[in-house]
Amino acid sequence: MFQPSNQVPGQPTPLSVQDPAALMQVDKKETSVVVQDEVKTGGFSQAESIIYYTKKLQDDLQMMGMKIKQHEDNIKLLKSQKHKLDDSILDLQVILGKYHTSTTPKIEDDGHSCRKSEEETTEKILQQEKSAAGILWQLKTRHGTQAALLSPIKDVVGIVGMLGKVEDDNLSRIFSEYLGIETMLAIVCKTYEGVKALEVYENEGCIKKSAGLHGLGSSIGRTLEGRFQVICLENLRPYAGASVPDDPQMRLDIIKPRLANGECPPGFLGYAVNMINVDSANLYCLTATGHGLRATLFYSLFGRLQVYKTRADMVPALPCISDGAISLDGGMIRSTGVFSLGNREDVDVRFPKLSATSGLPENYLESERQINELKWKKDKLQEDMKSEQSLLDNAKFNFDRKKQDFLKFLADSSSYVTQHQLYAPQSRMTPR
Repeated sequence: MFQPSNQVPGQPTPLSVQDPAALMQVDKKETSVVVQDEVKTGGFSQAESIIYYTKKLQDDLQMMGMKIKQHEDNIKLLKSQKHKLDDSILDLQVILGKYHTSTTPKIEDDGHSCRKSEEETTEKILQQEKSAAGILWQLKTRHGTQAALLSPIKDVVGIVGMLGKVEDDNLSRIFSEYLGIETMLAIVCKTYEGVKALEVYENEGCIKKSAGLHGLGSSIGRTLEGRFQVICLENLRPYAGASVPDDPQMRLDIIKPRLANGECPPGFLGYAVNMINVDSANLYCLTATGHGLRATLFYSLFGRLQVYKTRADMVPALPCISDGAISLDGGMIRSTGVFSLGNREDVDVRFPKLSATSGLPENYLESERQINELKWKKDKLQEDMKSEQSLLDNAKFNFDRKKQDFLKFLADSSSYVTQHQLYAPQSRMTPR
C-alpha cells in the first residue's frame, strides 16, 4: 500500500491575523502553509481550513473597505465645511470693503499724527542696523509683503515694539522703559519651528552664517551681531481667565486690587496689559489654542503690572502689588520689594500712538474678529484634511496589499484542490 509523497501529518497551522482596527495584514508565509499542509483523513479538515480562511480574508477586506469609505466621507465633510467658511469670509470682507470705501478720507485725515508715530518707531528700529530686529525690518522695507514668504521668517508675527499701540506718548515712554530695549526689539514667532528657522547650527554647534536670519542679513549687506531675543507664542503660558465681556479689544478680566477696607487703591488706572491696544488681526487665534497677543505675549511681558497716577499713590497700594507697578510720573516697582530709583531712562524704540482705526465702530471690529476666527478655523480644517488624507492613503495601501494576499491565497488553494483531486483516486488503489 502506498501514500502520496506530498502528504504531511499534523494539524493545519493557524493563520495569524491582527486586529481589524489596525488595518490587518496577513503573512504570506502563513497562508501558504495552509495550502501545503494535508491530513491523514484525505484532506477534509484542510478543505474546511481553506473555506474558513477565505471567509476571514474576505471579512478583513470588507472591514478595510469600510475604513476607506469612512476616511473618504470625512474628507468630503471637511471640504464642505471649508467651502462654507470661504463663503462666510468672503461675505464679511465685502462688508468691510464697503465700509472702507465710504470712510477712507476721514480715516486718512485723522490718522496723520498716528502714522507719523509709527514712522518714528520704524525709523528707530532701522537704525539698529546690526540687530535682528533691524535686519528683519530692513527686509520688510525692501521686499514689502513678499518678505513674509521668505522661509526663515515666514512664521514671524513681528517685533514687540510694533505689535502694540498706546493712547499717548507718556504711556509709550513708561511701558518701553519698563520692558527695556532688548525686549522692545524682540522678535515674536508663532511656533518653535519658527524659532529654529531663525538660526541654524553646524555639527559642532557653531552658528551657520549662511542660513536663517544671519543668511538673510548677509544677502542685504548686514551682519547680525550679538544675541537677540525671540519670543515663541506657543510656548508661553496664556492668561487662564476670561476676557471682559463685549470688549472689542478682548481686554483681560483681571480682578482689581483691593485694600484691607475692600476699596480700590486711590490713583489706580488699570493693568498695563489692558492699556496696550492690539491690532484686530492679532487679537484672536494666533496660537493653536486660539489665543491672541494680549493673552499670550503682553500677558507674559506685563503680567499683572499695575498703573497709577503718581508715585505717592503707589505707597498705600504696596500690600496689593504682586507683579509690580508703574506711575505716570516715573515711579517703578519691578516686583514685590524691588524698586527702580533714579532718573528715567529714554528707550529709543517706543510703542506707537493709537491709530485712528481704533475708533472704528464695534460692528466693524466685530466683523474683523469674525474673519480672523473663521480663518483660524479654516486653517484647522486644512490640517485635519491633511491628516485624514494621510490616513486614507495608508488604508488604501494596506487594502491593496491585503487584496494581493487574498488573490494569492485563492490561487494556492485552487492548486491544492487540483492536486488533491488528482491524488485522491491513487490513494484508494491498494495492490493485492
